[in-house]
Amino acid sequence: MDVLSDVITVARTGRPRSAYVRWHAPWGQQFASVPGSAGFQVILEGSCWLLSPPAAPLRLGAGDVLFVPHGRGHTLADNPATAVTVPACAPDDPELPESCASDSVGQLGRDGPVTVVLCGAYQLDPSRTHPLLLTMPDLIHLPADPGRHPELLAAVQLLAAETGSPRLGTSATVPALLDTLLMYILRIWLAEQPTHGSTTGWAAALNDPAVTAALHAVHRDPAAPWTVAKLAAEAGLSRAAFARRFSALIGQPPLGYLTWWRLTMAARLLQATQAPLRSIAAQVGYTSEFAFANAFKRTHGLAPGAYRRRS
Repeated sequence: MDVLSDVITVARTGRPRSAYVRWHAPWGQQFASVPGSAGFQVILEGSCWLLSPPAAPLRLGAGDVLFVPHGRGHTLADNPATAVTVPACAPDDPELPESCASDSVGQLGRDGPVTVVLCGAYQLDPSRTHPLLLTMPDLIHLPADPGRHPELLAAVQLLAAETGSPRLGTSATVPALLDTLLMYILRIWLAEQPTHGSTTGWAAALNDPAVTAALHAVHRDPAAPWTVAKLAAEAGLSRAAFARRFSALIGQPPLGYLTWWRLTMAARLLQATQAPLRSIAAQVGYTSEFAFANAFKRTHGLAPGAYRRRS
């Protein structure tokens, strides 16, 4: 696994949800704030306005993507002056009823011009959210630009086809396509961040070959007996130079990040599997179950067994 793949895999809980909705003007939909979630809207046809005070209204057109990494509330409407209602089925709510599952096709509004929107949502575990997601702004707008982002356009078109006309295999296809779309959104956002002269932040870190090599090594094999010297060798730097560069970009020292990642992986394994504690401890680099339990409790506030029972 690489860092960006793990950002999605580790933080997500449950099944991603999506809905394909046709809105006929006049319409307005409020998406309530849902902490512990990430959502997106893709404008497939027509246009609408993003209303997110105190920012000025923003017009969205076909092909535009709106990503909401922290579940912030916002509103979409055919016109900034349209009265906004809150429908019973809000597609970015992680607690959607089954009628709004990934094969949902809805139609709202009257008989005015049509706007077609693909909505999706992920439920995230705050205790496992990667710091890369935490550094992202509340709302990210990626304007339609097929020439620059053909892979994003392809993912959107495939999702629109599956959710707009469900068929055999759609239930298996849509979650994979949602993950693909999210991956492309993250790639594009990272690539567009200014890194020249930047000394901190994940965008700068993932554009630094030395730090990226060390991060990939940790994510590829978290159980390895890593030391600062071994990670520096992966990065091709001296121990001191590597430690300074890693800490400056990531915001914590190399072994601090390694410990956080190991215990984040352990939390996921405790929730997703019934593996014995000694097996999980070994998978994340602890030779002693006792040492693992102490480290886990310091980070998560619960012993591993209690954490699993609560989950």
